[in-house]
Amino acid sequence: MTFPKWIVDEVRRNKAGLRSSAASGTAAELAAQALHTVCDEARCPNKGKCFSEGEATFLILGDSCTRRCGFCAVKKAKPLPPDADEPRRAAELCRKWGLKYAVFTSPTRDDLPDGGAAHFAETNRLIKELSPGIKTEPLIPDFRGDIKALETVLGSDPDVLGHNLEMVSGLYAAARAGADYGRSLRVIANSKKLRPDILTKSGIMLGLGEKPDELLKALADLAAHGCDLLTLGQYLAPSKEHRAVEKYYTEEEFARWADKARAAGLKAVLAGPLVRSSYRAGSLYAEAVAGLK
Repeated sequence: MTFPKWIVDEVRRNKAGLRSSAASGTAAELAAQALHTVCDEARCPNKGKCFSEGEATFLILGDSCTRRCGFCAVKKAKPLPPDADEPRRAAELCRKWGLKYAVFTSPTRDDLPDGGAAHFAETNRLIKELSPGIKTEPLIPDFRGDIKALETVLGSDPDVLGHNLEMVSGLYAAARAGADYGRSLRVIANSKKLRPDILTKSGIMLGLGEKPDELLKALADLAAHGCDLLTLGQYLAPSKEHRAVEKYYTEEEFARWADKARAAGLKAVLAGPLVRSSYRAGSLYAEAVAGLK
């Protein structure tokens, strides 16, 4: 399927930011601290914009995933053991950049007994310790449904707990090997049950072959399981070896689906072709908090 011109133009505008000295500086500081980013590993189309503004979404726990989802560009290989000093380096870079809102995520680490939960918690704790007042958003894998692992992350007091549903239930078998739709919904529900004071967030990619009624159900399911914030973005195949794009949504379609998500009960929604999980995360958080007052 051919890329629509408006997506190509937008991606080019974002990539232009990579040629700026600010973006080069961001990349150099990340390299100096030996830190991975989802911007690089997942080939995010917003990398140029974010790097030029001195922002990045850290990818902790290495750059290799133990699952083989058909849509994801993150490397599939045997991961290395966790780097015990990584949380400190990530926290120090957040402080150096003067971030007010930090998002960090990881590959799925089914090889670790706690799925990496303790590493998430330590990263969150140190970011908050070194940057008082900063808001944090760990975007976690499903930890295979382990409640204790979820409790570990929540115990570090993040402001938002993120876990992506990624797609409608009917696509899981073909595109999300090792994942489970119901389990992902339970991660969100359990987070809200354990810590109702912490906002919950999820994300769905569009264009993978979902039907309108399936997407409506996914929105209703998220709302029913206590999800507060939602991102909706266009799936862009990282390569010809990945799952193909079935449909490109227009800006108008994204706006309509955002309205449907709010009508379903989501408190704050960000939708658009290049919207990704961490895109304008601080603004989406502020919108939700304002709505709760």
